[in-house]
Amino acid sequence: MDRFFWFFNQNNVCAFVVDCVRRQGSSAKAKSSRNFVGWISFLLFPANNSYIRDQWLHSIQWKRHIFRSDRLLKNARRPEILVKEIKSLIDVSLITPIQDPSVYRFPLDLVSDLLQQNDEFLGKEFQESIIVALTPLLEKNHPTQEICEFFSKHCKDSPRSTLVIELFTPVVHRILKHNTDFGKYPRMRTFVQEYIQALNCQNDGLKVVQALVKSMHGPGSTCPHPRVLPNLVAVCLAAIYNCYEERKNCTHDNVNGEDFDHIEWENKLLCYVSMMETMSEFDDWRYVLGSLLQPIPFPDDAIADSLFTSRMKVTIHNVSSDETCGVHQTLLGIREGKEGWFHLYCPGGIACDDEGQLWGVMLNTLMKCCCKRKKFLMSISKMIGPIMLLALRDNFAAIEVLCAMLELEVVEGHDMKMQMITTLQSTCEGKRMYAQLCERQIAIKEMQQKGGPKKLTLPSKSTDYDLTRMLSSGSFGNLECLSLAFTQVTSACANDLIKLPSLRYLNLWSTQFGDHGLQIISEHLHKLQVLNLCETPVTDKGLACLASMKSLRKLNLNSTNLSALTFEGLKEKLPALQECDVRYTDAW
Repeated sequence: MDRFFWFFNQNNVCAFVVDCVRRQGSSAKAKSSRNFVGWISFLLFPANNSYIRDQWLHSIQWKRHIFRSDRLLKNARRPEILVKEIKSLIDVSLITPIQDPSVYRFPLDLVSDLLQQNDEFLGKEFQESIIVALTPLLEKNHPTQEICEFFSKHCKDSPRSTLVIELFTPVVHRILKHNTDFGKYPRMRTFVQEYIQALNCQNDGLKVVQALVKSMHGPGSTCPHPRVLPNLVAVCLAAIYNCYEERKNCTHDNVNGEDFDHIEWENKLLCYVSMMETMSEFDDWRYVLGSLLQPIPFPDDAIADSLFTSRMKVTIHNVSSDETCGVHQTLLGIREGKEGWFHLYCPGGIACDDEGQLWGVMLNTLMKCCCKRKKFLMSISKMIGPIMLLALRDNFAAIEVLCAMLELEVVEGHDMKMQMITTLQSTCEGKRMYAQLCERQIAIKEMQQKGGPKKLTLPSKSTDYDLTRMLSSGSFGNLECLSLAFTQVTSACANDLIKLPSLRYLNLWSTQFGDHGLQIISEHLHKLQVLNLCETPVTDKGLACLASMKSLRKLNLNSTNLSALTFEGLKEKLPALQECDVRYTDAW
């Protein structure tokens, strides 16, 4: 609105006009409104055009109405007068032709102050009248913190009121779609929590709350509002913390817990857990949801509560069943050495109550996708006991893990290896997979026998299958130089490359060898000195793994998706690196 008063700063009538406005709004003997408007129009006659003159006039009229409403509302001592003046102020703000956000913000701010001062003598009927009057203003504006507190109180005192669903729903939708910082506006988050609990008090409350979450996502396969999910998760996390803080405080204040309603408390807790279950049903939400839950952002009391962990299993199961690599990797710790949901639901863990069924699903998904690697297997070597337990129960993923550990020599110690072999041979599936492992080991030993060529170049158009057939045709224990340039090999050939013990030079120029292959060879080919990845689809995710290949002297990353930050990290961690081609990359 200030932009419509800029002309006051350009002439000497500023103080005079504003004083007249105040007099008109406050004096009992003021002239009639029609005479006042006519007089002001005469003053503004020299305006450049009619539009500017009209905007000035409307601005002065609005200012006059502000002074009048401010005086009447602050001096009102009867609730019916207060409600009447609030409605009048809001009606004027809705019909005024002034195009400025402050026209809508001023009534909200003024009502916020009044609610703080007059909350005690406003009955339920008058409170509902104020809520109805405020609704049109909140269609395009967030409620103030005081109004949020006023709305929260109404949700808490009258959860079955028709106003909750009819009037608060669009307000909550707007908050969840556009709000960005509940830390700055905590009462807004409290209002959303109380609104959800009011829905939970309806008939079939959980279904009503789940319907809210689904409506926030929308009918499409992708939610059009990126802020909705983080805001919903923030509300759930804060509410769950409050639940356990409330129980702790009640238990501390009252040793016998006589005043604590456990049924109501459980209903409130399960309401927010069911919201996360519903969120996990949407494919486009799972990655963000898994990322937000990856640090296990819940209080220790919740993790130790069987009610909470048992109900969280549905959400974790939906995440662990997703075949997208980025989604199910959120089950692991957020960083090395930090435990995640995978560790929490491990048999014998604090949250496991199903003899490892959920953990078996997690293990199966991880092994199918990106975690059949030595690094991952070494990280779960401490869980060898639960793995063998599931293998004895004919769990395919556990049997596969034991075979992979034996093949990659993850576990040291003859006794432990013999126990793993005995476990495998105790089931039909284990016997079959162990027999296949023995056959592969024999083939690998034959391949690694001394002899064969030192250099090998595959023809262009060769595939992964062609490379496998070539290496299985004889011994390649002496192979030091392998060129796969301009072939059609992919990351799948990495499982054959790691069987070449003497490999020093590897050329993958213009192939489809990607990040997954780099992650595998970086764990095994520690003698590699020259690596050519020119024009391959590798990214920072795979290139960062090269830091473990300390023998690298020459590295060609020309025309790859290398970033400057990753390149600087590689230079620090590869002391033997002498040449590195980074042309046509972000590090160039």
